[in-house]
Amino acid sequence: MKNYFSLLDPLRFGAALGVAIFHLMFYSWAGASIGAPQSFEHHFAADVQFPNAAPFTWFGWVGVEIFFVISGFVIANSASNATAREFLFGRALRLYPAVWIASTLSLIVLLFFAREKASEFFLPYLQAMLLIPKGIKGQWLDAVYWTLAAEMAFYGLVFCTLLTKKVTLRHLAWGLTIHSAAFNAFSMLVLSGAFQSDMFYWVVLMFRVPGATWLLNHGCFFALGIWLFISANRPLTALERVAVVVTCLSGCAEIYYFSHFLLAQIPAISDQSAIVPILVWAAAVLLIAVAANKSRNATGTAAPEAPAYLRTLGLITYPLYLTHNVTGTAIIRVLTDAGLDASLAVWASLAMLVVVCWFICAKIEPAIRGLLKEITANVGQLAKSKGALSLPTPPSGLSFPLSDSRRAALKRKIDEARARVVARSYAGAPST
Repeated sequence: MKNYFSLLDPLRFGAALGVAIFHLMFYSWAGASIGAPQSFEHHFAADVQFPNAAPFTWFGWVGVEIFFVISGFVIANSASNATAREFLFGRALRLYPAVWIASTLSLIVLLFFAREKASEFFLPYLQAMLLIPKGIKGQWLDAVYWTLAAEMAFYGLVFCTLLTKKVTLRHLAWGLTIHSAAFNAFSMLVLSGAFQSDMFYWVVLMFRVPGATWLLNHGCFFALGIWLFISANRPLTALERVAVVVTCLSGCAEIYYFSHFLLAQIPAISDQSAIVPILVWAAAVLLIAVAANKSRNATGTAAPEAPAYLRTLGLITYPLYLTHNVTGTAIIRVLTDAGLDASLAVWASLAMLVVVCWFICAKIEPAIRGLLKEITANVGQLAKSKGALSLPTPPSGLSFPLSDSRRAALKRKIDEARARVVARSYAGAPST
């Protein structure tokens, strides 16, 4: 099954590239034009605009919604044969190394380019390193980290599902389907003018980014990913197919709502259609569904081996997403200050980031993961050795009288054995 899932790697890379182009070539100037909250990179961003490219770049944000569907699909696969502890440890190994690298790189860039604002960066840096949501009033070290808050909320729900052993992924998919569909249906009522208050309009938008951990807007995408994973293992029931339709409609509603906001607020794209990002997202979902269908049909047969370069694209995706905004903006600033054309600077920046992110995912992340695994294994081995060397409690009613000299000799032997085991544990050798 994993061979077919790896066919999604170029889709993940394309989604990350779309988000990067959206931020660097569109929102970097269009967001400021409407007074949208600015992230730290605005302190040093180059003063460049790309209005002629707006019709082709404004909908790149829909890559986030594609990510969430893929995440639901892949996380369901990871959790299907894992214990709660294995799932939690696996997710930590997957998420934290790249975040530690990317957030440290972002901090260095911010300290270099915005020296007078240095004190503002340290708390967001700590929150980013620990993947702690910033809350409503805080600020992310890099604005793109808001999606990790939604991801962490979803992982938490999956972890609780595995912990209970009574609630299944199917139950979780149903819960997210209903939870998010109700909110997105409400958002459509707000957009239709059914409520004579602008407050509801902004409340819906608030739950898209600052309140992402509630999964009100985006829960449908994770649910759809789970349903598609289930369909990769067995045919869906009639009721489950209804749930898939509901999640698709709910996803379209969320995308339409945010598209409407951008089109209404930014004059440069006022003539564009909100259907475009919906079509892009629908095409991506169709590709995931095809991969799921191929996986089910190939049950019991050897799946074709996916090319290694496709897997590499998939691995580059995560660090590229984490670094493109702050670090990418800094590279563009350096290149434009050096006299390079603004458009060429963007593409050169992305090319450099791809190379850097390849190095991160191929060299640095594996080294950090290996170190974390070794530390965890040694700690676990030490805990087991301590338990194994503890003297058993004699059954009640029995006694084993020992002389003081025998007791001291026995204690000395136990201490020597314990020291040997601890020494071997730290050396990485198996204990005997």
